Amino acid sequence: MAEVTFIEDCEKLEALAPVTGAPIRYHVFVCTGKSCSAVGSAAVKEAFERELMARTLLVGKIAKGKNPKGSIVLTECESVGFCAIGAAVMVYPDGVWYAQVRAGDVPEIIEEHLLNGRVVERLALLKVPVQSSLEAGPAAEECGSKPGPSATQSDSHPSFD
Repeated sequence: MAEVTFIEDCEKLEALAPVTGAPIRYHVFVCTGKSCSAVGSAAVKEAFERELMARTLLVGKIAKGKNPKGSIVLTECESVGFCAIGAAVMVYPDGVWYAQVRAGDVPEIIEEHLLNGRVVERLALLKVPVQSSLEAGPAAEECGSKPGPSATQSDSHPSFD
């Protein structure tokens, strides 16, 4: 097996993985596992992709119709642990887990939560406690990436207290 070479050049890293240079504010996970698929999670994921691309918020390559400087990462995953009440959607760094999400709910989640920092209470199952200040790893700092949201940004997001 060939030895893997560690890439230290930040420009080369960003060229290979544009997400490393994006001003990411949110990471949205959509479960498309067996139980969530049975209640339309593929349509939920497609709705997120379509709506985020239309607003030029989705991080990705231009060749795929996405924005290398977008602020939201969308990830499909197999299970988040509560698929029996899916479709399940998680939003980080806020730690909000949404349940029973349908494609028609996606514009509201984007508008209210992702753009205006207000949790969509009717769909919110729970909130996982997160630290008030996120730290970027050493590699990100070396490549000029900024740490997570500032205290003022974090304070603007509601908590379920």
